[in-house]
Amino acid sequence: MAQEPGRVLIVGAGLAALRGAEALRAAGFSGPLTIVGDEPHPPYDRPPLSKHVLTGAIPADATTLPGVGGLAADWQLGSAALRLDRQARMVGLADGRTLPYDRLLIATGTRARPWPNPHEGRLAGVFTLRGRDDAAALRQALAAGPKHVLVIGGGFIGCEVASLCRQLGLPVTLVEPGPTPLARVLGRTVGAFIGAIHEGHGVALRCGSEVEWLEAEDGRLTRAHLVDGSSLATDVAVVALGAVRNTEWLDGAGLSADPGGVDCDARGHVLDTEGRPDPHIAAAGDVARFPHPLYDGRRVALEHWSHAVAQGIHAGRMLAGAEPESPYDALPTFWSTQGDLVVKSAGLTEGADAVAITQGDPAAGRFVALYGRAGRCIAAVSVDSARWLPAHAELVAARAPFPPRGAATDRPNGVAIFEPGFA
Repeated sequence: MAQEPGRVLIVGAGLAALRGAEALRAAGFSGPLTIVGDEPHPPYDRPPLSKHVLTGAIPADATTLPGVGGLAADWQLGSAALRLDRQARMVGLADGRTLPYDRLLIATGTRARPWPNPHEGRLAGVFTLRGRDDAAALRQALAAGPKHVLVIGGGFIGCEVASLCRQLGLPVTLVEPGPTPLARVLGRTVGAFIGAIHEGHGVALRCGSEVEWLEAEDGRLTRAHLVDGSSLATDVAVVALGAVRNTEWLDGAGLSADPGGVDCDARGHVLDTEGRPDPHIAAAGDVARFPHPLYDGRRVALEHWSHAVAQGIHAGRMLAGAEPESPYDALPTFWSTQGDLVVKSAGLTEGADAVAITQGDPAAGRFVALYGRAGRCIAAVSVDSARWLPAHAELVAARAPFPPRGAATDRPNGVAIFEPGFA
């Protein structure tokens, strides 16, 4: 196993960064290792923030990831990276310092997309949910017993927050411009099934609607006005409009990077603007956009917990000099807990031209949906049916024919094929 000399700098202090640092050390790197993070907190686990922290089951400061204390690294927390000078091999920080590197791992992740009107976004009672401090602030607001909670956006985080509000006994309305919750990710066919489950739990859905502006009194949110002219009295609003990848600090560095991510080659090295890999820089986690072999080399950037772990380890080993035997090709997996509803997926639904319910029954709230494209299985989503997902994941990984062939226990007779209904 080859080991190169020099200093390693990791920009980003989340899950991908931590697992990358651990893999770097495990692969034999014993040189100086510095980890930079814009937040003052050590790496913490994000999934509990929208689940256990908001219910009050655990405090936000109890989410620190295992392994932080035992890692031999120089932690530089609380100051964001502002610029990268590849010629000098230096990273400039917001506090004016510069840090040198011989090898660099970019793991700057994402941040919550803010409300488009900055003034309204700063009103008391308006929240986003991405970091540890966000979760602590929102937990305090929900524990105070608001009269009504408005969730703006029906993606996974929006659905998680809305269902959690019902767990807490709070009235909640979810406003989503698409035809159903999760329509952009799962399509309106499966999204409608999940939306019906949420409505059954008391979530008021306003699909096909958008919030135009937020009204306040004495600096505190009081009402949301929709584009159709209607309005909702509300004292808490959670803006769940997706995430923005943290790539601005790479402007001017000569790398192929934009708001959609930083481009990598199949091994994980970052590409410059001419498409050439920089052998001194790798990227991992939410911010990395890479060609996935399972999807014919289509470039993807994934915001998945398991992906951050796997790609962080891959990048760390590579920077330690352990050449990967094959391109990074881990099957994307994801999970979301929405109240008592557990949604898990394997593969990527984007580009699907058909979907089939292959296990269970949507009317009963327990089923598996298998997505196909051009006659091949590309993704599977389980709703309260996780035991069936591994077998479906194998179909996806093997690019098996769609629809699936052969009988299976609990498979509906005569599997129906639907239009997935992507907008």
